[in-house]
Amino acid sequence: MLFFDPHLYDLSNAELWVAAGLLLFFGILIFTGAFRMVGAALDGKATKIQSELDEAARLRAEAEALLAQIKLEKAEAEAQAADMLKAAEADARRLEEDAKVKLEEALARRQTLAERRIAQAEAQATAEVKAAAAELATKAAEDILAARLASQTRDPLVDDAIAQLGTRLN
Repeated sequence: MLFFDPHLYDLSNAELWVAAGLLLFFGILIFTGAFRMVGAALDGKATKIQSELDEAARLRAEAEALLAQIKLEKAEAEAQAADMLKAAEADARRLEEDAKVKLEEALARRQTLAERRIAQAEAQATAEVKAAAAELATKAAEDILAARLASQTRDPLVDDAIAQLGTRLN
């Protein structure tokens, strides 16, 4: 095999010197503690990575908790919005009913007022017709009496009574 080859241990063989250099290099590394330093550096790096992973896990947990809280707040806000919408709809219905009642009351008041005005106008027209009829009747009675009296002699008492007849009938 390779270790038992006499040519390998010849000092002019380059492979012997490469092997000796390699063994010397590893010996120096062991003597100076380079493997421990590399191991400590790797352990430090692993610790740092582990702490970063722990921090990432903590941040993820916080983010999930925050997400859950936001979802809860969103659900509460949606419920509150739905309640507000229901309340607004109920208020709108109530206002609509109130408006209908007020409109009906206003229409009833206007109808009553219009009926009163019509009745007043009828009463006034009736009074005017009666007054006109009385005035016409008085005028006709004066004309008839005046015609009768013209044919007769004049009596001052009758003349006064005829003059007062118009004022007494009103």
